[in-house]
Amino acid sequence: MASLLQSMLVLVMVTLATFSHAMLTSDFYKNVCPEALPVIRLVVEKAIARERRDGASLLRMHFHDCFVNGCDGSVLLDDTQNFIGEKTALPNNHSLRAFDVVDDIKAAVDKACKRSVVSCADILAVAARDSIAILGGPHLWYNVSLGRRDARTASRDAANTNIPAPLFSFSQLVSNFNSHGLDLKDLVALSGGHTIGFARCTTFRNRIYNENNIEKKFAASLKKKCPGNGGDNNLTPLDSTPARVDTMYYKELMCKKGLLHSDQELFKENGSESDKLVELYSTNPFAFAEDFKASMIKMSNLKPLTGSQGEVRFNCRKIN
Repeated sequence: MASLLQSMLVLVMVTLATFSHAMLTSDFYKNVCPEALPVIRLVVEKAIARERRDGASLLRMHFHDCFVNGCDGSVLLDDTQNFIGEKTALPNNHSLRAFDVVDDIKAAVDKACKRSVVSCADILAVAARDSIAILGGPHLWYNVSLGRRDARTASRDAANTNIPAPLFSFSQLVSNFNSHGLDLKDLVALSGGHTIGFARCTTFRNRIYNENNIEKKFAASLKKKCPGNGGDNNLTPLDSTPARVDTMYYKELMCKKGLLHSDQELFKENGSESDKLVELYSTNPFAFAEDFKASMIKMSNLKPLTGSQGEVRFNCRKIN
């Protein structure tokens, strides 16, 4: 009996140690490289000063990374002989950009730390947070839990399957988010990321020519930028203040001015819980900020690689 109890105690201790080791912490780099987070912030600030669109791009990159097998930096990997990466997947091709900014961050952080200690997955999580705070104000800053490791592989098929598409219906959006452990509030709050950035003509052409749930003058103005044929890569802002994190996105949904079909699906004037959240966020920036930050934290903690899993890449574009 004593031997059995001793074995059980050892098992519990190992389990607790493994669990503790696998947890992300906000002070992960405090001792190994306290300069890491300030350096990331500085490079992001410089990038946004050069091109404000980079803030939206870094946010989108983190979102697309987390929705494919967790927040593991897999979206950054180039194709190899062993796998086709996620960059050429339909949701990412001609959509994701600012990979050069990530390269700059990685180089600057490694130089400051005097070694490669900060993972590319953590860089994406912190850069997204910093972009939001830079473009929206300090009230949108939140603590990012750190300690993610980088994946050694990527999957274009998983990216094509797991990232919600701009043509998704409301039920498809809810189902997609639920599959990642995210609920309706997360869906509506995280969709607020479309308060910044642009979309290509090809992602909203069908909406402006074929849908009825769209304000007529708004649709007419978009047709000038997005012809029925050609101009697939012409860009249009996702809301009327694409360089500022605010609640304009939700205000415009209530006026039937959602750019993407998936955007307008969140507000249908049917008294649904989604409608109520859109109405709340449109008039209460504090409520949006709090829910958005909570959902970003929740999303950034999806299935991270920790401990001895994965690796810390020397180059974010390829495995070590």
